Amino acid sequence: MKLPAVLLTGIFIFVPLLQAQQLPEAANAMPSIYDFKVKTIDGRDENLGDYKGKVLLIVNTASRCGFTPQYAGLEKLYERYKDRGFVVLAFPSNDFLGQEPGDDAAIKQFCALKYKTTFPLFSKISVKGPHIAPLYRYLTTASGFNGGITWNFNKFLVDRQGHVIGRFGSRTAPMDPGLEEDVLVALSRQ
Repeated sequence: MKLPAVLLTGIFIFVPLLQAQQLPEAANAMPSIYDFKVKTIDGRDENLGDYKGKVLLIVNTASRCGFTPQYAGLEKLYERYKDRGFVVLAFPSNDFLGQEPGDDAAIKQFCALKYKTTFPLFSKISVKGPHIAPLYRYLTTASGFNGGITWNFNKFLVDRQGHVIGRFGSRTAPMDPGLEEDVLVALSRQ
């Protein structure tokens, strides 16, 4: 099991970087993703603090990618563990070869019709480059799992306190035994 060693590394790395980047942080607490506001696929502002106490899998997605069938695995993982406090948060992005060309309405329709997704979808954002969304700037520079997003369907696992505790590349399928084990370990912790 790789979580404890990785988690310790993340704690030691991400506090100084966060202060240097001047990214949001809660008063008297370790910084977390709960400090970010995002737009839902329907255009509503949502505070990620609404997910406090949940285990999250944050994923950048695309509709015309070789990894697009991972939507089915994301839905299966979500359905399997949502009653235990697990949520998939999908952030569509068009940053890789234009593989997410549609607007939010088209993305929502595609996900609902083709993959029957029920987990939260958010408005299309940039996950790299000069227009990177603040959440993804944090995830890639100050979460303890630093490094640019390599392609569609990169995944960040977040514990119940809002700290990133794992990162998985595009080739790691949502139902990969290692990823699923890490989700279960995170769910077992309060």
